[in-house]
Order: sequence, then structure tokens, then C-alpha cells
Amino acid sequence: MTKAEIISEVAMATGLSKREVTAVVEAFMESVKNHLLKKESVFLRGFGSFIIKHRAAKTARNISKNTTITIAAHDLPSFKPAKSLVEQMRGE
Repeated sequence: MTKAEIISEVAMATGLSKREVTAVVEAFMESVKNHLLKKESVFLRGFGSFIIKHRAAKTARNISKNTTITIAAHDLPSFKPAKSLVEQMRGE
């Protein structure tokens, strides 16, 4: 599903115009992104959580040059689905 498809479905379900729904979806995504950039998790009850996962520094191999490289420690955004959503996906 793409962002355009989400906007179309929400517009049909709510009766709002696509322009209004687009503004809301864009604002939602911007808000989630801003909180993640501030290293703050975003919790959406019944849906899931956007969390920050820390990756420690590690050594890796560059196979094409046959050298060892160091990958610096970094943070990554991640999504963890809510337990109720997982249960629905399993058909429970």
C-alpha cells in the first residue's frame, strides 16, 4: 500500500477531500519523524510503536577489497507492532 492509496481510503471513509487528508497524513508523518530524530519513541495504542534501536560499533569485511572496516555505532528507527495487531494477523 502506498501513501496515495492510504490517502484515498481515508478520504473515502471520512468524506474529507483528498487535499485535507493529504495534509493530515503529511503532518502525522512529519510529527513521527521529528520525534524519532529527537530519539523519542512514538506509541500508538492498538497499532504499534516506532522505537529507536541502538546498534553498537562493529567490524565487518569488505569482500571485494578483502579489507576489514569498522562500522560506527548508530541509531535506527524500528517499528514494533502491538500485541493486539499481531494476534489479529494470526487470526486469534
